[in-house]
Amino acid sequence: MTAGEVSEKSKSAFAALAPLEAVLFDVDGTLCDSDPIHHIAFREMLQEIGFNGGVPIDEDFFVQNIAGKHNDDIAAVLFPDDIERGLKFCVDKEAYFRKLVKEKVEPIKGLYKLTKWVEDNGLKRAAVTNAPRPNAELMISTLGLADFFHHVIIGDECEHAKPAPDPYLKALELLNVSKDHTFICEDSVSGIKAGVAAGMPVVGLTTRNPENMLMTANPTLLIENYEDPKLWAVLEDLGKKAGDA
Repeated sequence: MTAGEVSEKSKSAFAALAPLEAVLFDVDGTLCDSDPIHHIAFREMLQEIGFNGGVPIDEDFFVQNIAGKHNDDIAAVLFPDDIERGLKFCVDKEAYFRKLVKEKVEPIKGLYKLTKWVEDNGLKRAAVTNAPRPNAELMISTLGLADFFHHVIIGDECEHAKPAPDPYLKALELLNVSKDHTFICEDSVSGIKAGVAAGMPVVGLTTRNPENMLMTANPTLLIENYEDPKLWAVLEDLGKKAGDA
C-alpha cells in the first residue's frame, strides 16, 4: 500500500468494523501539528544548556530521537548519564511548550470535518496520548474539543505507555466499546504500534513522519490529513453499512 491508494485489504479492514462504535485519537500530530512547537521548545532549551556543543538540534535529530516518544525515553537519549536531570529537563520543557501552544497551535486540516462526522454518527470518542495531562487538556481545549471527547487517556496513567497497547485498551474499557468496531487515528510509529498491538485498524497521518517510516508500524491506511479522499472513501462505505444495519 502507498499513500496514493486505498488497498483492498484496507477497504475490507474498515468494512469489517460495521457497525462502527467509536473513534480514538492521538493528540500531538493527530489533532494538531504540535511537533514544530515541541521542536522549538527542545531546540531553544537544549541550546541554552550547551547541548551538542551549543549547536541547535535539527529536524532530523528531532524526528529520530524525540518526536512521538515518551519523556522517559527522551530523557535517556538526551541525558544518558543523568536520567534524573533528563526527566527534570523534560518537565521544564513541557511548561515552556504550554506557553507556546496558546500562540501557535493549529488543527490538522479537515479535523473539524471528521469530528462533525463522528458526532453526526453518534460515535463514542476518546483522546489517547503519551503527552502529560496538562498538555493534552490544553491542546484539546485550545482546539475547542473539550466537550467533544468523552475521555482523555494518558500513557503515564496506564501500566505502560505507548507503544504498549495499554492506553488504547483502557480507552475501549472506559467507552465500553469493542475493538472490533473501533478505529484509531495516529501519526507516529510508537502510536501506530500501540493501536495495532491493541487489535484495531489504525489510520496513520503523514503530518511530520515520512510515509516509509510509518509503514514499518503497519497502519491500515495512510493519509495526508483529514480531507484526504482515501479516508472519506472508507468512511462513506462504513456510513452506508451503518445505514444497512
